[in-house]
Amino acid sequence: MTESNPIAPPLVATHESSGRKPSPLAGLALLAALIVIAGAVLVPIVATALNGFKQLGDLQSHPFSLPETWVWRNYWNILASVRYWQVLGNSLLIALLTVALTLALSSMAAFAFAHLKFFGDRFLLSYLQLGLLFPLATAILPLFIKIRDLGLLDSYWGVVLPQVAFSLAMGVLLLRNAFRQLPAELLDAAMMDGCGYFRYFFFITLPLSGPILSTVAIISFVSSWNGYLLPLVVFNSESRYPWTLGLMAYQGQYSTSWQLVLAFITLTILPAILMFLLAQRYIVAGLTAGAVKG
Repeated sequence: MTESNPIAPPLVATHESSGRKPSPLAGLALLAALIVIAGAVLVPIVATALNGFKQLGDLQSHPFSLPETWVWRNYWNILASVRYWQVLGNSLLIALLTVALTLALSSMAAFAFAHLKFFGDRFLLSYLQLGLLFPLATAILPLFIKIRDLGLLDSYWGVVLPQVAFSLAMGVLLLRNAFRQLPAELLDAAMMDGCGYFRYFFFITLPLSGPILSTVAIISFVSSWNGYLLPLVVFNSESRYPWTLGLMAYQGQYSTSWQLVLAFITLTILPAILMFLLAQRYIVAGLTAGAVKG
């Protein structure tokens, strides 16, 4: 035991010296790849926003250049219209209801799967996560029949409840992994102090799980905000249209004024982009927190 101590430092030093520094060429290649990916994402968004400032003739002749004359009234007319705020409000209401129910249900289910042992828990978890394999489009016909039988056609709940159901699998998967990474000593200490599972969930688990809850909320919000197929099947009244269907109606009315359509698209996707940018660090922290331990 005493003879092994002098040998330990050289071994550690040898192990540390064997690590390779990243190559400058590899760093440049990674940077170039990131620039290409960022350009592929940003160029369509920027082009759509800029083309919304153009006149129709300028848009048709120079679709990829800066506007010759900045026509601010294209955006102002949309912001001053009732239809824009109506579809924006409908989308916001549907998205907020979806996020609230998804967080409530998925967090409680994830807590149960993370800390409680009961008969069939692994089977139920695997069955729930099968929802990750089925996109919404594959179930649209039976889903429509069920919504019709429940009397939820042309209702906000006819869109919200299916969206919550399809968001639960991802929410439970992320939250369960994050809940299991919390120190077990917290639960033991809470139980010794007479704190039951109910209080432990609300007063300890949820306050310590802010990043992963933000991740689930943003994923659910963006998915609901961009939903098109389900609202198309459920809604009949234009007064309940979210922005995706409102854009379709707007495009039909202004089919020859593409600059107005592009301005409408820019203004309607802007809230989702801003929310994603503001919560980006929470999304990264939440995904890394819930992606290690299963």
